[in-house]
Amino acid sequence: MTANPTRVLVLNSGSSSVKYQLLDMADGARLAVGLVERIGEETSRLAHTPLATGGGKREREQPIADHEAALNAVAEELAADGMGLDSPELAAIGHRVVHGGRKFTEPTVITEEVVAEIERLIPVAPLHNPANITGIRTAQALRPDLPQVAVFDTAFHTTMPESAARYAIDVETADAHRIRRYGFHGTSHAYVSRETAKLLGKDPSEVNVIVLHLGNGASASAVRGGRCVDTSMGLTPLEGLVMGTRSGDLDPAVIFHLARTAGMSVDEIDSLLNKKSGLIGLCGDNDMREIRRRIDAGDEKAALAFDIYVHRLKKYIGAYYAVLGKVDAVAFTAGVGENAAPVREAAVAGLEELGLAVDTDLNAVRADEPRLISPGCARVAVAVVPTDEELEIATQTYALVSA
Repeated sequence: MTANPTRVLVLNSGSSSVKYQLLDMADGARLAVGLVERIGEETSRLAHTPLATGGGKREREQPIADHEAALNAVAEELAADGMGLDSPELAAIGHRVVHGGRKFTEPTVITEEVVAEIERLIPVAPLHNPANITGIRTAQALRPDLPQVAVFDTAFHTTMPESAARYAIDVETADAHRIRRYGFHGTSHAYVSRETAKLLGKDPSEVNVIVLHLGNGASASAVRGGRCVDTSMGLTPLEGLVMGTRSGDLDPAVIFHLARTAGMSVDEIDSLLNKKSGLIGLCGDNDMREIRRRIDAGDEKAALAFDIYVHRLKKYIGAYYAVLGKVDAVAFTAGVGENAAPVREAAVAGLEELGLAVDTDLNAVRADEPRLISPGCARVAVAVVPTDEELEIATQTYALVSA
């Protein structure tokens, strides 16, 4: 083993996919990135790009039966570039784990007790935690000698006060079934709030930021002095903003109404709200680029979907402005937040009295770097800050194993 191994492999294991990145924490450089998808299907696909060697993307399609086979295939690709899992330069493997409940408030070295607690949280994260555990078990089998670290999507939000985290239902029932607001996209919100402070030339402890993580899944957070005090997602990632296929906020009685009058089962309603709602439910598309193209062509259905999306977004900006009292910046991030200029402009339109405005020319610029899109005279900065969840996971993992 080298004296100071500095590489971290980041794994994000889904139910039928594994996303991965290999980073060198000596300088934060990405050495390799890749994706295995359609695991368990007749034909799986692996796409691997060895950035360190300057090689182009390599793709292969073959049957990949399970996550063990997927990680073995990843290991083969990395080894072909001289960066295999047996490398003495590899310091740790960092795993994205979606739900850590109230117990895990920071990155955690994985033990049997940690895995058991992640398993106990499966009822509140049935789609995500099982896949995360599978990735952990497989990586442990491949490198049992190497530190494995769990970085939790929920951890950044554990600083919320009880007044924000509690739902107004019977306390004993809520506690018995772990019902509260947990929040998600935490690694993104942590990274973006910190990078926004850096963009303003301030320490995170001095800055209040509203972070808008807008992708197919979308969430907002109110961050005071580097600590989350409220977030839009709740017990699950269904609550909050209008998303690509998720409804976000709605009257809970809609569920009872559908069960009683439409005869829908719990599973059917679950599928409706998570997979057939949001933008795709409103207009049949969940790609903001296509929605904007349809709007430009005069499509009224797409225009209404966009207006509903922006209306909800604007409500959360106003609500979190009230929660924070003083706001230094509003930061847009993730696929839609970073690339959809019309969404950013519409979200702050009419909020000039709150000190929010967008400069049309600055907003139209496309760039990979954090940037301000508000006029120089604006009281509140409006920023576009590309998120980097893999770097955040790697940073937290390396800090823990180094310590």
